[in-house]
Amino acid sequence: MRGKQAVKRKIIGDIKYNDTDIAKFINYLMEKGKKSVAQKVVYGAFDIIKEKTKQDPRHIFNKGLKKIMPLLEVRGRRIGGANYQIPYQVRGDRRFALGCHWLIEAAKERKGAPMSIKLASEIMAAAEGEGAAVKKRETVQKQAEANKAFAHFAR
Repeated sequence: MRGKQAVKRKIIGDIKYNDTDIAKFINYLMEKGKKSVAQKVVYGAFDIIKEKTKQDPRHIFNKGLKKIMPLLEVRGRRIGGANYQIPYQVRGDRRFALGCHWLIEAAKERKGAPMSIKLASEIMAAAEGEGAAVKKRETVQKQAEANKAFAHFAR
């Protein structure tokens, strides 16, 4: 690693709820610098969640994200001419980032509706422990469990 490590910036909360996690999620969803579009999508999804569940959408969002965030992941490492998939514990920041990315990918894969509706349905499915994002987490966890024999190669 050359040079200094980049300074970690403090993220300001979002406009509506003043929540840093929602602000980060909006930033992950944003494409080509269009933050207002990403905010409309997220807040539209939150309105749909509030309308359907009659609960606080932030609570449903956090509950769903908790069920998506992985505890273990595998990383490839070359040892003695062979590549091994070694399981590692996932740090907090990376857990949140992976959970958000998987949630956004799962929402984008749903077809035939506007993004806010797809995102709302994926968040609600994740809160119930269902959906494509939860399935993605389970496959990553199973892969890490299957390769536990190589855990001694981790530093």
